[in-house]
Amino acid sequence: MRSSIGIALILLLATSVIAQEISRKTININETDALIKIDGILDEPVWKNIIPAKDFYQTYPYDSSLSNTQCEIYLTYDKINIYIGTKCNDLEPIKKFVILSKRRDFRGSGIESVNILLDPFMDQTNAYSFGINPLGVQKEGLVVNGGNQSEDFSLDWDNKWKGESFIGDGFWTSEMAIPFKTIRFPEGSTKWYFNSYRVDSKTNERATWNRVPRNFRPYSLSYTGELIWDKPLPKPGANVSFIPFISSGINKDFEEGTESSFQSAIGGDVKIALTTSLNLDLTLNPDFSQVEVDKQVTNVDRFEIFFPEKRQFFLENADLFAAFGTEDARPFFSRRIGVAIDTSTGSNVQNKIYGGFRLNGKLNRRLRVGLLNMQAAEDKEIQLPSINYTVAAVQQQVFSRSNVSAFVVNKQSFTDTFTDKLFEEPVKYNRVVGLDYNLASITNKWTGKIFYHHSFQEQKPGKQYAHGASLRYSTQKWEVEWNHTLIGENYNAEVGFVKRTNINSITPQISYRFYPKKGIINNHGPESTIRYFWNNEGRTDQLMRFSYDIRFQNNASVRISYSNEHTKLINDFDPTRSPDKDNPQLLVAGSDYHYQSYWMRFTSDTRKLFSYELKHSGGEYFNGTKYEYSPSITYRFQPYGSLTLDYSYNRIKLPPPFPSKDIHLIGPRVDFTISKKVFLTNFMQFNTQNENVNINARLQWRFRPASDLFLVYTDNYFFNFEDPNTNWIPRTRALVFKMTYWLNL
Repeated sequence: MRSSIGIALILLLATSVIAQEISRKTININETDALIKIDGILDEPVWKNIIPAKDFYQTYPYDSSLSNTQCEIYLTYDKINIYIGTKCNDLEPIKKFVILSKRRDFRGSGIESVNILLDPFMDQTNAYSFGINPLGVQKEGLVVNGGNQSEDFSLDWDNKWKGESFIGDGFWTSEMAIPFKTIRFPEGSTKWYFNSYRVDSKTNERATWNRVPRNFRPYSLSYTGELIWDKPLPKPGANVSFIPFISSGINKDFEEGTESSFQSAIGGDVKIALTTSLNLDLTLNPDFSQVEVDKQVTNVDRFEIFFPEKRQFFLENADLFAAFGTEDARPFFSRRIGVAIDTSTGSNVQNKIYGGFRLNGKLNRRLRVGLLNMQAAEDKEIQLPSINYTVAAVQQQVFSRSNVSAFVVNKQSFTDTFTDKLFEEPVKYNRVVGLDYNLASITNKWTGKIFYHHSFQEQKPGKQYAHGASLRYSTQKWEVEWNHTLIGENYNAEVGFVKRTNINSITPQISYRFYPKKGIINNHGPESTIRYFWNNEGRTDQLMRFSYDIRFQNNASVRISYSNEHTKLINDFDPTRSPDKDNPQLLVAGSDYHYQSYWMRFTSDTRKLFSYELKHSGGEYFNGTKYEYSPSITYRFQPYGSLTLDYSYNRIKLPPPFPSKDIHLIGPRVDFTISKKVFLTNFMQFNTQNENVNINARLQWRFRPASDLFLVYTDNYFFNFEDPNTNWIPRTRALVFKMTYWLNL
């Protein structure tokens, strides 16, 4: 409690006292009535009369000078669209462009592109991103939480806009038309925050219009400039979109021995802009069969693996609902909706959703609100009643960039009981409420959080809390961070992601970076992390880790680390996570283990046609040893696609009578783009841990903006390297067709 009070005081002090300023460039945007053809060529007269945003600054490999290959950004608008023209100069031949493929929503280190950031509410917390490469391939995404971390930038969001590019002699240009109806903004606004960043793979340079220090991401929202409108923006008129879908498919469950079944569905979404900044999303009978399956990983940890949300309906303003708590104690995780647990097998199964709605956006410049309600279907086979999920959230910005947020999460059955995960007892409801304070100083030098959450369930046993606090100090050379979390033994967030309960932890971390003025190394430095976990019976886990990072000028990087760990098991555990069902040999709860290990990773220059990553770890592991070898290689046959092969081999050796295990995970993947509108993804995943081979092929045709046709084939087979005679026995098979159409009403 004392440490929490201390952190809270420091958070408030850092917010209210540290008054740093950002140098912000400005650019004007004026209305036009000229007709602009989106062909990538800046040949319309209107472009010649615009003063562009120019003088881009390097943000990598250095950040103290103007970029070598300059870029110019031209902006104008009419009553329907924002028009953005770009001109990027080149020093190298065109043939050296680094382009992964013609697939939409490309991302990766060193891939050529120019990108636009729009922060209409000027909160420096949330923004829209639109990007394009020299071939006219588009990407759009959302930046949340200020863009401080890589995971704060997501390309899963999808919407309607136009863009094309043109390659000239020593330069390339592009034109974009972004409808006002695509983005949310305050009616009557005269100024937005704005920035642009360019990735020039040929010179290995990244540059931004408004200068961003190189220890931050180029999409950091603290360091944006200002976009000045010539007059207040009016409401863009009625903004209603109807997105119907039809789907059909055939599937076969070989393990159950059932007959092949044909299924068809019809449903859709409706997006209604209640105001220019507040949106209502409705969905009826949603179908997510086209969503790409998760990339499998080898799990030899004691806890559940977190997989990110990819379903389009849940993405816009997702941080408003999902950013509460910490990564180990999230009170709301949208993937709990539409996925249920078969209590007889413990496995995840799809749970049909009847429909629901999401109200999300801003009531004013500083106040965000969100309300989500979904009704899932009854599943008699696993004795699951129809369950309603409701989440309400409100976020009030305070000071310059900080905010106070509150939420309520409710999982409820109105007709019958469901079995909760923590107590394994029948209940009718589970509720969690909470309050978070998020600190973000103007320059991002200080960031942090303090929160308190409380669950409510029918058992009412006490100790139903989750509390935590963090504070980070970040400069170009130093990064110092403190985290602590206290989770009560009866904290029960049924719709959340909580690794474990009845646990307390503190995690201090410190790192330092050296920046040589010349040579092959861009930056390097050490990092030290300590993690200490305990409960009312004493210490359970302790980790001391020392690491060293090196990043080279050519984008290659290396990391090495040494770990010293202590673990006291709270529950029985099989370190291979694949026990013999007939004769399980488990490490018993209460036993203690002390072990040491090393870890290393090398990533090559991803700008090359052939690139690779090598990961290796080894050392003591509980009462035995574990060695992991995880190479990954990629060959890019640009601009049509790439071939990637991921391999992971874990060799776990334990003393008798405990089982040893060799775990293999092989994942070949082919991405092929026939054109900018037709994409084919085909991958296989051989996983000996769950004795499964998964084959997934997805063909996508974007026949109109934000309108798609999908053909998805999925196959699963039994596979075990140790018993070849049982391999390739079919488990499940499915072929699905789906078509969506985005219609503006």
